[in-house]
Amino acid sequence: LDVLIVGAGLSGIGAASYLTRELPRKSFAILEARGDLGGTWDLFRYPGIRSDSDLFTFGFEFKPWRSRKAIADAPDILAYLREAAAECGADRKIRYHHKIIRADWDSRAALWTVTAHRADVGAETTIRARWLFCATGYYDYDSGYSPPFRGAEDFRGTLIHPQHWPAGFDHPGKKIAVIGSGATAVTLVPALAATAAHVTQIQRTPTYVMALPSRDALADLFRRLMPEARAHAAARKASVLRQRWFWLLCQKSPKLAGRLIRWNNRRALPKDYPVDVHFNPPYDPWDQRLCVVPDGDLFKAIRRGSASIVTGAIDRLTDGGVRMASGEEIAADAIVTATGLQIKLFGGADIFVDGSRVEPAERLVFKGMMLDGVPNFVFAVGYTNSSWTLKIGLLCRYFCRLLTLMDEEGRGVCFAERPSGDMAARPLLAFGAGYVKRALDMLPRQGDRAPWEMTFNYIEDAKMLTRGLSKDPAVSFSRAPAKVAESRSERSPQ
Repeated sequence: LDVLIVGAGLSGIGAASYLTRELPRKSFAILEARGDLGGTWDLFRYPGIRSDSDLFTFGFEFKPWRSRKAIADAPDILAYLREAAAECGADRKIRYHHKIIRADWDSRAALWTVTAHRADVGAETTIRARWLFCATGYYDYDSGYSPPFRGAEDFRGTLIHPQHWPAGFDHPGKKIAVIGSGATAVTLVPALAATAAHVTQIQRTPTYVMALPSRDALADLFRRLMPEARAHAAARKASVLRQRWFWLLCQKSPKLAGRLIRWNNRRALPKDYPVDVHFNPPYDPWDQRLCVVPDGDLFKAIRRGSASIVTGAIDRLTDGGVRMASGEEIAADAIVTATGLQIKLFGGADIFVDGSRVEPAERLVFKGMMLDGVPNFVFAVGYTNSSWTLKIGLLCRYFCRLLTLMDEEGRGVCFAERPSGDMAARPLLAFGAGYVKRALDMLPRQGDRAPWEMTFNYIEDAKMLTRGLSKDPAVSFSRAPAKVAESRSERSPQ
């Protein structure tokens, strides 16, 4: 294969779509460990799961988002991904139940040999490819993060982690405690509160939460005035600018931004509600990801009295619920531990270059997509301060242009070369989320200057990833071995 894509989620389907559109002669396949495409949007089945970014930017630039909902539920997002995969033919190139175990680069052959376990037949298989594109995201699909809770063995009810939501769990009429303060928790609480007897969100510390309309009035206007493709492009650009403006406000005037967010909260909550207790985090906005609640559904549930929030430390779980360090007892028939994710790079595969193991923590990231010294290897990590897919689109387009350049100049091997001399290394993700902090020692590092910085600025990244392709001194090329070049010239169109 010319390209082997690992992962059939948002990033993998995006990579396949760009390859099909821009380089139709390239052969590729997608390895997917699970039995269906969709990644996150097929894996998570908890009530209410939805995007926390608008779909004009969370969707692909080449495929308009047609739903009137700008913030969408998982089934709608999954349907969109299925359509995108079918339109480019990627759905016919996915090899399901293929979990990547190991990838070996051989410089003499200029090829990757990838070993995957096939769960459907209980055996291993190998695939050879010129490029390896890891589109697995960065978290562990097998297990979420569950901190130990004292007394968990005493609890008589149902204990659930959202990543493994039990099929058919009957929650109507039950008292439910949701432990957590992030996006999963603020999604679950209003969804469960619609039919549960009562839902209590228990958080150690608050999170910044913003109510936004589920429909985008500006996007609706564009749709009335323009053809579909132009309306989608205009809505996408407007959303990019809106996201960037708000993020910059949070960076440059965090106190003002915090006051604006709490003002938004006070307007949506009952009079005299203790906003400064439950919605006043001890950090600045966007030091951790800000949570969005479409149409203020969390606040509506609190106003109705079907949901409440308790802020403080947990002492232990009891046979009937949760006891706080303050002594408060929270009765629960079920406890949901929305306590976060665990990071796992490259789908858990071991990466080797000419027999030497690649330790990601010892590598610098080039343009947010390659590891220094690892040939013909790309990985996809999106933005944490705006829509994930914005970055994926940029790096996929860069990747396609890179392959075109290499074909034109007869080059078969490409890698980023770390500059000589000292370069200060920093954590890859400058982000205060717990799942990131727990994994800092296993993540690659970023440098202190371009193109070795992991930037989170779409506008600047768009400039960086659309210029300097062939003359970047950090990129080294070499010709493919004669047999590889010969096989490329003889290959029929795919």
